[in-house]
Amino acid sequence: MIKDISLRVSPEIAATPELLAPKVYGAAGCKVNDWKIVKRSVDARKRDIIINLTVRVASGNDQKVSSGYNPVDFPDVADSKQTIVIVGAGPAGLFGALECIRLGMRPIVIERGKDVDARRLDIATLNREKKIDPESNYCFGEGGAGTFSDGKLYTRSKKRGNPTEVLSLLVQHGADENILIDSHPHIGSDRLPGIMKSIRQTIINCGGEVRFETRVDHLLIEDGKVRGVETSEGDRIMADAVILATGHSARDVYRNLSRDGVKMEAKGLAVGVRLEHPQRLIDQIQYHNPAGRGRWLPAAEYNFVTQADGRGVYSFCMCPGGVVVAAGSGLEELVVNGMSASARSSIWANSGMVVEIRPGDFPEYADRGEFEMLDMIEDLEKKFYKESNDSIVAPAQRMKDFVDGKDSKNLPPSSYLPGLYESRMDRLLPPFIGSRLQKGFQDFGRKAKGFLTNEAILIGLESRTSSPVRIPRDKETLCHVEVEGLYPAGEGAGYAGGIVSAAIDGMRCAQSINNKLNSLIV
Repeated sequence: MIKDISLRVSPEIAATPELLAPKVYGAAGCKVNDWKIVKRSVDARKRDIIINLTVRVASGNDQKVSSGYNPVDFPDVADSKQTIVIVGAGPAGLFGALECIRLGMRPIVIERGKDVDARRLDIATLNREKKIDPESNYCFGEGGAGTFSDGKLYTRSKKRGNPTEVLSLLVQHGADENILIDSHPHIGSDRLPGIMKSIRQTIINCGGEVRFETRVDHLLIEDGKVRGVETSEGDRIMADAVILATGHSARDVYRNLSRDGVKMEAKGLAVGVRLEHPQRLIDQIQYHNPAGRGRWLPAAEYNFVTQADGRGVYSFCMCPGGVVVAAGSGLEELVVNGMSASARSSIWANSGMVVEIRPGDFPEYADRGEFEMLDMIEDLEKKFYKESNDSIVAPAQRMKDFVDGKDSKNLPPSSYLPGLYESRMDRLLPPFIGSRLQKGFQDFGRKAKGFLTNEAILIGLESRTSSPVRIPRDKETLCHVEVEGLYPAGEGAGYAGGIVSAAIDGMRCAQSINNKLNSLIV
């Protein structure tokens, strides 16, 4: 018999199979032939930290607990009569391609950036020379923005699809099975590149294509239907449908879509700073222990949310044991983000701290139409770049100084490799954002004693939380509301927020295309 049992144990017992086994045998109430942890979470609400476990046990005639996933057998689609062009090799694009193959359609993935190995070299150059390559950076290239910015896999997007399908495909392509177990799964920026390469190889082995350093500049639209795409080199690639999965930073794509007459609309997002604390301080606060996390617990995370003057203020993309990186995708913009390696072993913790903004919040951009929020964000990123003497050396201010409106006479060490300089972030940010962040930090400091501290620093600008534009689509078919055969997908289209939700969205678009094409077969 196979059954699940629930256990609440100490971190040491949870991490030590020899200590955990007697607990499993005792709770099972029968002779156990095999057992396996299938769910794990940390309960840190009280000083005595508890690990919640779901353990699957095999007893009686069942000798083994099976693996946590079933690998997909992808067919050969080289001779498929259905070709789908996928613009973008991020999660929505790559997982959309895998789903196309599973359903018997041949994908052609077109990516403006480079493969992960070449991209890694460009990112090293970025950090060393403090110069951004507009086509190969933390945003553009194989795997999208998530490849080199942490690889967090937690999502609340469960109504639109099954996150376990995405996690299982990641395991099939090299991820650790622990991502199927942990309540907040994480791969790490050091391991994600290899997984992305494995997914690419599956696509190619099954008869699909992946083209790097190829930018799509135009959609080929005839009589209200997309027929294919045109690249920056003038090549035309015809297709039965197009999945547009460019990510939230391909802003030239939005401009080109507008010129091609594709309907879009302004979309709200969140803007703020990247907040960096010593990880030991976050461990002390979250684990209620001056000694920190000790030997058995992971680097602590946090999640804060509040309201300030009618807008949400919240933490975003929290990276325990992580580093802050330069995440711009253009030559004259200053943008930061965070990432963690799989071990989460850095001495710093960082998180985006952002304020919700909506169309209409900045009246000076009200006449920009669908680009209202995009233009505002671009201007703010350029402002930060100019204030930094035309460089990606980032402005920073100690956290309490920011709240109190004071100069920071010096700055603590930071993980941000291009470097920092002291700045009045409380003046550099627009008052609409800065004043709400100040109030939010005060609230977070009341909720978590020690969080509001001058040991922490604000680094700017955090502005790539989501797309500032939405490409409208039908809720049922997922097809664009006006252009037949065009399927906007993932973060860049305004329908996802993170690796897993974007992957789910790409897969859903592939399924919708398959349904549409099959309905046309008589």
